[in-house]
Amino acid sequence: MTEPIRCAWASAEPNTTYHDAEWGVPVRDERGLFELLTLEGAQAGLSWTTILRKRDGYRRAFLGFDAEAVARFGDADVARLLADAAIVRHRGKIESVVTNARAVLGLREAGTDLSALLWALAGGAPRVNRWRATSELPAKTPESAAMSKALLARGFRFVGPTTCYALMQAAGMVNDHTVDCFRHPELARR
Repeated sequence: MTEPIRCAWASAEPNTTYHDAEWGVPVRDERGLFELLTLEGAQAGLSWTTILRKRDGYRRAFLGFDAEAVARFGDADVARLLADAAIVRHRGKIESVVTNARAVLGLREAGTDLSALLWALAGGAPRVNRWRATSELPAKTPESAAMSKALLARGFRFVGPTTCYALMQAAGMVNDHTVDCFRHPELARR
């Protein structure tokens, strides 16, 4: 059987499986978006492959991305996580997950949720792009800059415009599969 054509970055595992099953599929549940926000923030300065290999460690360390549970983490939890080789041991990134969990709860208290906010900032529905090569994909857009500004104003951390655009790609807010990739037309129909 011939391998399908994929985006260039998905030529090896674990990227191939992630690309084929998840990347660009619209995510609207809060827990899934909190996970992607965390992973994209952790990826800053590192490869996505590294983060995917540590994904199970993140799920365990941050209690399945239960925002209420993570929001209760204190200094002892941060110290424990700094010693956990299953995740990226960077104090700022670890502390940002706790801060972001608290910000998620703050959104709820304000009468909204993370999904509603992010999707509203992304335009409400997936945008289908028509890139011919991975090199055409932007690192950030005016929409991701606006998303970053809105999240920062609500107390989130590690949510710069580039991280926000990566989140938009991962969560299917934009379809950034190249037009020759077998996933592009599948996701364009959603």
